[in-house]
Amino acid sequence: METLAPLVLLAPLVGFLVNALFGRRLPRPVVGWIGAGSVGLGFILSLAILIQLLTGAKPLDQTYFTWWRSGDFNVPFNLYVDALSTLMILVITGVGFLIHVYSIGYMREDRGYSRFFAYMNLFVLSMLLLVLSGNLVWLIIGWAGVGLSSYLLIGFWFERTSAVLAARKAFVMNTIGDVGMIFAAFLIFLNLRVMDYTAIFGRVHQLPKGGLVITAICLLLLVGAVAKSAQLPLHTWLPDAMEGPTPVSALIHAATMVTAGVYLVARMHLLYDWAPTAAATVAVVGGVTAFFAATIGTAQVDIKRILAYSTMSQIGYMFLAVGIGAYAAGMFHFMTHAFFKALLFLAAGNVIHAFHDDQDIRHMGNLRAGLPITFWTFLIGTLSISGFPLLAGFFSKDEIIRSALNAAGSEFWLGVLALITAGLTAYYMFRLFFIAFGWEWLSRDERHLHEAPPIQTVPVVILATGGVVAGYIPVANFLSPIFGNPVEVNIAVVIGLAGLSVLVALAGFGIAYLLHARRPELAVAWRTRLGPLHILVEHKYYIDELYDLVFVRPGFALARLLNDRIEPRVIDAAVNGVAEFFLVEAKEFRLIQTGRVRSYALWTLGGAIGVVLVVAAFLGYLPVRLG
Repeated sequence: METLAPLVLLAPLVGFLVNALFGRRLPRPVVGWIGAGSVGLGFILSLAILIQLLTGAKPLDQTYFTWWRSGDFNVPFNLYVDALSTLMILVITGVGFLIHVYSIGYMREDRGYSRFFAYMNLFVLSMLLLVLSGNLVWLIIGWAGVGLSSYLLIGFWFERTSAVLAARKAFVMNTIGDVGMIFAAFLIFLNLRVMDYTAIFGRVHQLPKGGLVITAICLLLLVGAVAKSAQLPLHTWLPDAMEGPTPVSALIHAATMVTAGVYLVARMHLLYDWAPTAAATVAVVGGVTAFFAATIGTAQVDIKRILAYSTMSQIGYMFLAVGIGAYAAGMFHFMTHAFFKALLFLAAGNVIHAFHDDQDIRHMGNLRAGLPITFWTFLIGTLSISGFPLLAGFFSKDEIIRSALNAAGSEFWLGVLALITAGLTAYYMFRLFFIAFGWEWLSRDERHLHEAPPIQTVPVVILATGGVVAGYIPVANFLSPIFGNPVEVNIAVVIGLAGLSVLVALAGFGIAYLLHARRPELAVAWRTRLGPLHILVEHKYYIDELYDLVFVRPGFALARLLNDRIEPRVIDAAVNGVAEFFLVEAKEFRLIQTGRVRSYALWTLGGAIGVVLVVAAFLGYLPVRLG
């Protein structure tokens, strides 16, 4: 295992270097398969690690070299491989490989083909470093690498102003989280004098439980997690990230970037168990974000933005789970979500291509005949995310809701909020499905739509299979060495709560069917009746406008003040004043340079006499003594 772990990192690194340095000289098929193949190789190596763990191998904490040593500050390059990191790398490389394969077809006409695959490999490399690193320093390096890669991919089509602005927004928001991470690392080192996980987990009990220090550490870590996972209030970058190519959206939303925050809390679970206030904050942030994003998703018309808010909501479920201590349930939902969300984004990409980059669902409909594979796979993804029985999303989401409803205290109400959110999820996803895909009665036109090529449909079919069967994988048992054995729950409670969640999902489906399939005129009437509330949700509660008013505009005003007033009148004036002073003095001293020997001799004689007088005064030969 100590050899396999670094090879998992090396595979996408080689793909990145080859495509970045030589990609323009290589044929496009070679570029695409180097990019996809390197991630596929990482998946095979990850499977080998999984097999070793399942056959009794112990978790690995292997140091390969010391990167930095200064006093008692020691930063080794060590990789930490256990069940949690193995689950993460399997999903990152497995789902990531399918997205890379899909990209070979989706990006085939793009001028930046090799650049795209280089960025994608860099993204996967950064995410793998994040989850495999065995200390906080290398985790932060991987964390920053994911932020950089997302900036490059979101702004991939840099000719578009909207893409550049979206990339900048994502970078700024994630940098806020990076600062929180760095301060958390400072506090950990100042109080525990270590940075590697094993030592941190061994010394955390030296801090008072629920004390100021451990709570501050966990809240600062949460700042990083919230920014990376697009939770309230640092969420506004995620919908704008849809400016990148659709495979980028799938990679960011499904298997990698936005799940990093969930991984961070799960990895640091011993710290959060020691800081109940911080853990409760995680749960509240997750539960509120899940509901908040779901409400926004009910009023959007851009197919990718609906899926973006869906991602925010589903990540909120994961935060709720890890916040209440149901870590295995949160990671279980992470895995199932990776399948059905990647499926939904890639299927949406097929639709967008068929409609020549039009993403407005109101311009679509009646796609079953023209795009049959995309139609049925998207339906599977919709059913899975909505929590319909026997599909992957049903098992993982139901486990989170059950854990929250069984929790003591105020966490019960977060479970109620999660249950309501499940109904909203079914509603907005079937609203999307009925409007964008539709059945025969929704639209009858003479468009000649064509299904995507196999290079794009085969990955979608595989992901659809995962969206069905992934719920049967015993993730909780696999993670039990880290989080403990699953809590035994009465079977009657399990069946009762499962039935309740199904009824809520069916209610969401029924409302969507009535308003957007059977009687669309009712949707128009209800939009008019709701009036200001619908406008509020449609405009995303005006959070972007609020941030623009409170932060962006004052920032620009301050920048203009500094640029127009402070810099020219204070900074430049000070620098120029010093220069002018020496210029004036230089003009005065220039009068000495006459070019006449007699004048120079006189100055030399005067200087010599001055030196003699000073020396004489020091030696006491003059009435005035200097020394």
